[in-house]
Amino acid sequence: MVEAAWRKSLTATGEPTRPGGTPLLEPFAGMVRVAGAEPQLRQFYPWTGMGELYFSRCTESRPTWDVPCIGTLGDGRYYVEGPSCNSPRIAETGSAQTAVVMVVERLPVGCGPAFDGSPEELAAYRGERDRK
Repeated sequence: MVEAAWRKSLTATGEPTRPGGTPLLEPFAGMVRVAGAEPQLRQFYPWTGMGELYFSRCTESRPTWDVPCIGTLGDGRYYVEGPSCNSPRIAETGSAQTAVVMVVERLPVGCGPAFDGSPEELAAYRGERDRK
């Protein structure tokens, strides 16, 4: 499921337009490609919106909101903020690679591949695993 979501994101960013004919800005497409090439981010469930790339540790539609996101600015630069959508901006940079590194450096301790389920199911699984 995670790999399929990445393929969809990467395929969409390889096209000159999004569904509906809206131009896809190259800084965003390039950033998605750089993030998709990073093994530590490739293990999370990706989704995009409003020029931002988000990462969830769960595959269900409600995200975990504990991994920072990367967004694009109008001048072709990038920003990293999070982990939640209400968190302050961490930094701005002119490099997609630098933005990806900033996200990797801020990954939650002990997080692994995306869990096939909801955030609540992930919490229950981790709680049970930690009690053993």
